[in-house]
Amino acid sequence: MPATPPPAEDHGAWPPAAGPASRRHGEDDEPAPEDPVPLPPVRRLLSLGIAGFAALVMVGLVVGAQTPHESYAVVIFGVQALFVGVWTVASRPPAPRVVAAVGLAVAIGTDFAAVWTRPASLAPLAYVTAAGFIIGVVGQLTRPAGRQRVTESLGSSLLVTLGVVSLASLVVLGRIPHGTQAIVACLAAAGIALFIARFVDAIVPLPRIAPQVPRGGAGVVLGAMVGTAAAGAIGNYLDGLDPLRAALAGLATAIVAVMVDLSVGYADASRVIDGDEPAFWLARHIQGPIGAFAFAAPAAYVASSLLIL
Repeated sequence: MPATPPPAEDHGAWPPAAGPASRRHGEDDEPAPEDPVPLPPVRRLLSLGIAGFAALVMVGLVVGAQTPHESYAVVIFGVQALFVGVWTVASRPPAPRVVAAVGLAVAIGTDFAAVWTRPASLAPLAYVTAAGFIIGVVGQLTRPAGRQRVTESLGSSLLVTLGVVSLASLVVLGRIPHGTQAIVACLAAAGIALFIARFVDAIVPLPRIAPQVPRGGAGVVLGAMVGTAAAGAIGNYLDGLDPLRAALAGLATAIVAVMVDLSVGYADASRVIDGDEPAFWLARHIQGPIGAFAFAAPAAYVASSLLIL
């Protein structure tokens, strides 16, 4: 009786049997998981330093509002010059000299218009803003690089121009009856909100708003609350102010201030993610507070006009 042949090995079967070797091969083909990107640390001393800087700017703007309008315009120009320098260095536009020159020229023009125009009005500031933007466009188009990255440079010029014009609106507000009291309440709310937000970041920087942004949500919320309460307390002591209306105006100003400060942190984190070289460290760290005061100024003007004056 013939012997039964051994069963032939099925070399052509598909898919092959999943054995240990094939599983190891599949595991080797899979890309190895990347190491998690470390979160940027919250440097506590740095947060305390930024908080102190915000408090100093607040004191300068609030105390300067008690002086004559011409003197206050000089104080405002100092803050405007700091704003122009910091934002030009931190944002690094393609033509920084053009951006800085336009910003300083607009600052001088708006300060003169805010002091000498009769009656006090924001209209002359709008005219100076338009003139500054036209000068910026001409300067960008006539620079040696031509139209290379002209859109980015024009955006930086417009942002710097709006910042210095916003600061000049405080001079106009101070010339209106009870405007000085409104400046004290609103800017104190903004400055205290920034101080508390940064101070809390130095103690409990939680919860992290975004992994790449070294800021905590508790400080932002608590800062806006304390700033609002401070504005209400100031309204209770200053002549011509109602505590509730002062608190509401302070709330609007404080929210704008802390959100601008926070948005600068997001912009800085975005540049790091894109692989850009970091700007000068001092400009990067004070960009948030100085920008917060600049763009909180028109919020103070509008809120005061609607609620206080």
